[in-house]
Amino acid sequence: MDHSLWGHLPLLVRSNSKESVEYILQTLWRTRKTGLAPADRAFIRDVLQLPSDSDLDPLLVCLRILIRRCVYENFSKDEINKLFPPEVSPELQRLLTLLLQKFQREWRDDARRDQVSLPRLKAMTWNMATPNAATTDHVAVISLKLQDDTRQSPSSEREVKFQLAKDTLDTMLKSMYYIREQLSSIGEPLNGHLQANGQ
Repeated sequence: MDHSLWGHLPLLVRSNSKESVEYILQTLWRTRKTGLAPADRAFIRDVLQLPSDSDLDPLLVCLRILIRRCVYENFSKDEINKLFPPEVSPELQRLLTLLLQKFQREWRDDARRDQVSLPRLKAMTWNMATPNAATTDHVAVISLKLQDDTRQSPSSEREVKFQLAKDTLDTMLKSMYYIREQLSSIGEPLNGHLQANGQ
């Protein structure tokens, strides 16, 4: 376990209430597919009395990883307790353990429904534009072929295409590398549970 990552957890003490920490955890789970809306981000920053997003982001990464491990690896109370380094106070450890256990079953049910309802990726192609293509600023076209396993008709398969501009592609790749480094630093395998949406 990377103690430098979990070392951001003591920032939660600034919330001054169990309800605020509970709200933060529930909000992070609710926005697991979309990322935090600006209003949610601003509210959490205010609750924790943090001056900027650069102070907030490492805590959010830490909490999302903690939530994922408790949900997808079905940690017991003792296993959750072992995640925390010594710099996290016993009171905060008890609070987080209590809240994670409180929502664990509900969140696991949500995760199972996610797996049933999400279309399955059958194929993906990635085409890079030629360097001298002066007619467009797009540098990549991604084509996804999705199979909806909940439907048994020929129309259950669909193809989705989207284009990426150079700055969007650069941002996406940087985000993917950052998330991979965060997960590898704590020994978590890169798997289907990864939400590559930042915060």
